[in-house]
Amino acid sequence: EDERKIVRFNGKPAVGLEIKREALEGELSRRANLVLPAAGAVGGMVLPAMIYAAINLGDPVNLNGWAIPAATDIAFALGILAILGSRVPLSIKVLLTTIAIIDDLGAILVIAAFYTAELSLTSLAFALAAIVGLVLLNLFRVSHIVAYLVLGTILWVCVLKSGVHATLAGVVTAFAIPLTVRDEDGHSLLKHLEHVLHPWVAFLVLPMFAFANAGISFEGITFGSLFEPVTLGIALGLFVGKQLGVFVPLWACIRFGWAEMPKGADWVQLYAVALLCGVGFTMSLFIGGLAFELSDFEAPVRLGVLTGSLLSATLGYVLYRFGTEKRDRDEPADEPT
Repeated sequence: EDERKIVRFNGKPAVGLEIKREALEGELSRRANLVLPAAGAVGGMVLPAMIYAAINLGDPVNLNGWAIPAATDIAFALGILAILGSRVPLSIKVLLTTIAIIDDLGAILVIAAFYTAELSLTSLAFALAAIVGLVLLNLFRVSHIVAYLVLGTILWVCVLKSGVHATLAGVVTAFAIPLTVRDEDGHSLLKHLEHVLHPWVAFLVLPMFAFANAGISFEGITFGSLFEPVTLGIALGLFVGKQLGVFVPLWACIRFGWAEMPKGADWVQLYAVALLCGVGFTMSLFIGGLAFELSDFEAPVRLGVLTGSLLSATLGYVLYRFGTEKRDRDEPADEPT
């Protein structure tokens, strides 16, 4: 239980900071830029869930895992693009990042709505008081990060005890961190905290989570295990559901003039992005741990997540590696912003 509480952090405060920054001054702040990634993100959550539900329709217990293949692991997906280097235009990296951010926000809402235990009204009341305190800190433009962290910790404890998943506490705390308020060194409070958290999340939290979830024995699992309903639903949801659920809306938006093709990109690259969205790994394992408390489901969930994620990552990499030409280093589309 202690290990579960540790790995449930899973970087969500950092995601909350990223979502707020993007909404205020990044890609999510411009409505025209939202059409394409929003359509892809929604389709990429709905279709995998439908595929999983269709395969497990006859078993109410198995159906609890319907949201497992709906998640995208942004760190691993972007890591693959980083390996490919100049073969990937900046517009594609921005598109994948934005889809994954919206996907993360959707996953948080799903967790809150469908993976919440019985509620404690007393704990919720204290959580609400902590939220009011965070809002006041923001309104009065308090620049001491410790004040936000103290109230955020109190909020996390209250939410944990309330029965609502504690992931939400990190996101709410992140939303309260002001963007324009600067600390004593002149740094934006939100950007500085995001910068500080990034290496901890990337090099400690996510590896710890992956390590904690990789310690399951696959002894006794055969090739036939891939066709068990839970495993098959997750694997097909990630590999088939994600690529079609993301690509078809992207194609429709561009084909009918609702959005423009990302600069320097082509249809092969868009399809490869849709494939990389099928890399669920840590996020899918995270939701799987919430959906099934019985140890009997640990191996099928991990087998399904690893199978779907590896197939998506491999085919997405191959398409970029052999289906696109290497771009010139001085091409503007690859310059950092």
